[in-house]
Amino acid sequence: MSTPVFRFAPSPNGLLHLGHAYSALLDHALARAVGGRFLVRLEDIDGTRCREDHVRAILDDLAWLGISWDEEPMRQSTRFAAYGRALDRLAALGLLYESRASRGEIRARVAAAEAAGESWRRDPDGAPFPPPEEREERRGAISREAPALRLDTAAAVALAGPLTWREAGEGPAGEHGIVVADPLAWGDPVMARKETPTSYHLAVVVDDAAQGVSHVVRGRDLFAATGVHRLLQRLLDLPEPVYLHHDLVTDAGGRKLAKSSGDTALQALRAAGASADDVRRSIGWEAVEARLPALRRALIASR
Repeated sequence: MSTPVFRFAPSPNGLLHLGHAYSALLDHALARAVGGRFLVRLEDIDGTRCREDHVRAILDDLAWLGISWDEEPMRQSTRFAAYGRALDRLAALGLLYESRASRGEIRARVAAAEAAGESWRRDPDGAPFPPPEEREERRGAISREAPALRLDTAAAVALAGPLTWREAGEGPAGEHGIVVADPLAWGDPVMARKETPTSYHLAVVVDDAAQGVSHVVRGRDLFAATGVHRLLQRLLDLPEPVYLHHDLVTDAGGRKLAKSSGDTALQALRAAGASADDVRRSIGWEAVEARLPALRRALIASR
């Protein structure tokens, strides 16, 4: 069998925090445990928020943690042509439509509806579904100058058929093994915007395939997104990785850490004199190491 390939893919729109350290260390440890390759990918598609000083800080923090990678980090900002080809393929299948309302207009429409007592569906991340007329009004050729291009998920699911994925970790409700994907829970997700010619969902599946990623190790907050990713993989004839979703590092209130949590940023901890071993202790790495043999077996069994 081919060599397993793992990747850690942070976005340089902020600094790494303890949650990133947990994910990167686990990803790296599992890659080495199964004799695989470990890659770093920089998800820098947002040109207004991603910064070069954050790129340097991310790579420095990873090296400080003792993490090594096996090739030059891929940067998504150099890959827009590849994402454009994927968009063209989805458009040729008749699965994209122009969403003419801006994000602000959609938020205002939803706020007014909810204030009037109307319920409004939201995706697993809490973003509101687009107004129904957005899909009904689509006509003619797809323009990259539209505020956004959305996937017609119902039509895509009808074309793709039933979808599952192999889960070597555990979902929020204990899901493991073969998991049934539910792309419809996301409504019609954005595939590209006028100001950003791709989306996270599209870019991640295109790049995983381009890099030969066989195992995706990431936080449980992305478990539901796997439904959209499996749908895009089927539509674009891309290979299916094994997925392992892991626990999240939370703050004292039980909330997932965010890049705004300055007190948990690795740069701040380092400046305060913390060592890499201190970071490992703070995320309970000793307990994680005890689970590595079982996780390794689960990954091997899922291949």
